[in-house]
Amino acid sequence: MNNIKYRAFVSEENNGAFTRSIKELDTDNLPSGDVLINVKFSALNYKDGLSARGHKGITRKYPHTPGVDASGIVVDSNNPEFSNGDKVIVTGYDLGMNTSGGFGEYIRVPAGWVVPLPDSLLLEESMALGTAGFTVAIAIHEFLNRCLTPDKGSVLVTGSTGGVGSVAVAILSHLGFSVTASTGKSDKTDFLKSIGASEIIDRHTLIDNPQKPLLEKKWAAVVENVGGSTLNYAIKTTDFWGTVACIGLVESDKLDLTVYPFLLRGVGLIGIDSADRPMDLRRILWQKLANEWKPDNISNLYRIINLEQLDEAIDKILRGEQSGRVVIKHR
Repeated sequence: MNNIKYRAFVSEENNGAFTRSIKELDTDNLPSGDVLINVKFSALNYKDGLSARGHKGITRKYPHTPGVDASGIVVDSNNPEFSNGDKVIVTGYDLGMNTSGGFGEYIRVPAGWVVPLPDSLLLEESMALGTAGFTVAIAIHEFLNRCLTPDKGSVLVTGSTGGVGSVAVAILSHLGFSVTASTGKSDKTDFLKSIGASEIIDRHTLIDNPQKPLLEKKWAAVVENVGGSTLNYAIKTTDFWGTVACIGLVESDKLDLTVYPFLLRGVGLIGIDSADRPMDLRRILWQKLANEWKPDNISNLYRIINLEQLDEAIDKILRGEQSGRVVIKHR
């Protein structure tokens, strides 16, 4: 296929300093792969902010185009499973980390990374969910495998105004669960109610007592996005045979507790990784996200920006000030 010029949001390194700008690039310089995709939408994740800032633990070489989420239209494929004009989703794997990502108008990736867009989902909506939605879907998949049902009690979501947290609130509420949303942002009460939170509590009330191996039972399950003492608290307060989905570590990556919640209450602690989940599960969960798990209030979850507004949005997400999802719309 002939070379195509396109716009991309690029992070560059110069003598240890990093700058971000919009550049004109060529598709001939994209990495090798089976499928060339004209990206219509992407989404902003915390990992993208770190990559754009120059985090070498995420992206080794610069200049680089971040964006771990992308949805768009196939324009060239050497794999029979995908044809020109197909609408597709790409999340996870190495996209946006060391492979040019969705902050560019084109990506080229292996066919094994590509999910056909479900019929009942718009490209824009797929990025309102994106990696956050797929991560939540894995957690819910694990909850249901452990027989969680709405009658078992409330589900706690920590870090509830963030990308994963807000999507978790919306989907769990849509599925009939009573959702308790924990947040440190008192001005986001209306937002959390609009996406389905039944109860909103201050995150500072989630107080662990290191001297006690167990605390009062409160939750049937927990979507835990914070880590540290908040994760300790969540495990100690989960009811019999409940499940804690461990997703984040913004507070700390340390876990300090006894085995009593697991032995005496049968609590399950499940780590939720999303980047390398197998394709068969990806397709199943994306179908669920597009159908029975798709929140009715999905439009309340996100706002749309363009590439020119992305630099400011990155600074905001790195400061912990972003609420909900941010979808990037290309030309």
